Amino acid sequence: MFVISRNTAFTYRNKQIDTKQIGRELGVRYVLEGSVRQSGNRVRVNAQLIDAQIDAHLWVERFDRDTGDLFALQNEIMSRIAVALDLELIGMEAARQTGHHDALDYILRGRAAIFSQQPTRDVYAEGISLFERALALDARSVEAQSLLVSALAARVLDEMTDSAVSDITRAEVLAEQALARSPHSPVVHYAKGQLLRAQRRLGEAMSEYETVIALDRNWVRAYANLGWCKFLTGAIGEALPLLEQAICLSPRVPYTGIWYNWLGRVYLLQSRTDEALVWYERARDSIPAHPNIHVHLATAYALKGETERAAAELTEARRLSSDNRYSSIARLKAAEYFGVPKIRALYEATYFPGLRKARMPEE
Repeated sequence: MFVISRNTAFTYRNKQIDTKQIGRELGVRYVLEGSVRQSGNRVRVNAQLIDAQIDAHLWVERFDRDTGDLFALQNEIMSRIAVALDLELIGMEAARQTGHHDALDYILRGRAAIFSQQPTRDVYAEGISLFERALALDARSVEAQSLLVSALAARVLDEMTDSAVSDITRAEVLAEQALARSPHSPVVHYAKGQLLRAQRRLGEAMSEYETVIALDRNWVRAYANLGWCKFLTGAIGEALPLLEQAICLSPRVPYTGIWYNWLGRVYLLQSRTDEALVWYERARDSIPAHPNIHVHLATAYALKGETERAAAELTEARRLSSDNRYSSIARLKAAEYFGVPKIRALYEATYFPGLRKARMPEE
C-alpha cells in the first residue's frame, strides 16, 4: 500500500489537527496515531488506526513492556501493527462491499440519522429508508445490510414500530446474507446480536455481542447490550459493570438514555428506588419520546409516594406508545418480556406494585 514518509508524518506531531484534514492534505485513507511513555524500566506504546474519511477509530492497541531489550520490543510492536493493519483494512474493505458512490452516500447519511439523534419513530424511519435506498443501488453491500438489520431490530426493541413482525422477517433475511458474505465482521455480528435480542434469543445474542467485543474491544453498544442480556438472564451482578463501562466509554451519544433506563431497572429490582429514580430521570431527560422510560418513572415515583407525578408519567407513556400495553398490567405482561423466572419474580416484587400504586388497572 501507499504509505506517507515519516518525515512528512512528523510535521503533524503535537498539533491539534483533525484526522479528516490530514486525510485531505496527504491524500490518505487511514491514519495510524501513537504515543510512547517511559517510566523507570517500563515503556508503554499506544497505537490507534483511524479512518480519515469519517474520523472513526477502527482499532486500538496498547503495549506494556520492559525496556531491557528495546530492539525486540520494536520488532514485536511493528509486526503486530503490520498484522493488525492488514486484518483491519481487509475486514473494513470487505465489510463495505460497495463501489457505488451513491450507495455509500446513503449509508453514511443513514448512519448519521440513526446514531447522531435521539431514537424516535421518525429517526428510525429516516435511517431505515436511507439504508434501503443504499441496498437498492448495491444489493451486495454488507455494511448496508448490517446497518439495516440493526435499525429494524432496534426500533422493535424500542417499541417504535407498528410492523414488528415484518421488521424481524426482513432483518432475518438480510442478516443471513451479510453473515455469509462477511463472517468475521463486527458490524455483521452486532447486527445479528440485535436481531436475536429482538427475538428474545438472549443466549445466542450474548454470544454474538461477545464475538463483536473479541473483534473490536471498543464497540461500546456491544458492552451495553451484553450487559442487558446478562440482566434478563439473571446475572445482575455481571450486568452493572458492563452497562457502566458502556456509559464511561461513550457518555454523550444520543442513545445513552437507553442505558440510563437499564441501569434504573437494575437498581429498581434491587429495591434501591432512590438510585433508580436518578437514572430514570436522566433517561427521560435524554430521550423524552421513549414510552418505556416514562412507565418506569411512574413506578419509581409511585413507590416514593409521589402519586401525581407517577400518574403524569403513566399518561405520557400511554400517549407515546404505539399500542395499548400500558392500559393495564395484564396487557403489559402479555406484551413485554421480563426475563427468566428469577428476574420476573423481582419485577413482581417491585415494578408491578409500583404500577398499581400509580393506578394502572389489573385488566
